[in-house]
Amino acid sequence: MIIDRKNAAQFCDDLRRKNKKIVFTNGCFDIIHAGHVRYLTAAKNFGDVLIVGLNTDESVRRLKGANRPINNQDDRAEVLLGLKAVDHVIFFGEQTAENLIAEVKPDIYVKGGDYTLETLPEAKIVQSYGGRVEFVNLVAGRSTTNIVKKILEVKS
Repeated sequence: MIIDRKNAAQFCDDLRRKNKKIVFTNGCFDIIHAGHVRYLTAAKNFGDVLIVGLNTDESVRRLKGANRPINNQDDRAEVLLGLKAVDHVIFFGEQTAENLIAEVKPDIYVKGGDYTLETLPEAKIVQSYGGRVEFVNLVAGRSTTNIVKKILEVKS
């Protein structure tokens, strides 16, 4: 289910009262591919409930350029929620998920292996309240950017 941002902190407090371990990750998830599925499955294995912070369309444009996202935020959320590993989605429009993480306070924050504790701005926030940061190896060659490039090559 999609969690309204203004209710996110309360929603997660309710999960914690039920002794659920909350796992959080975030991203654009524009064109879902095998790398995403493996990543989200691995993330879910760290806890009981996986919440995905999903970049809004406007924030994807700021991060990826004027031609992105390919799929709008509602469609991206629906596809994510159709995956077995994903329990909930929260939209966010900031450049990073720092504010959302400060609100949600997940037990475990998961990002791809292309990050480190030093390059991940959200890590300090997670660590400040006693949360844990985990990294999941990416699947080589699997990315939305590569899919878009391949489509454009076929088209020309």
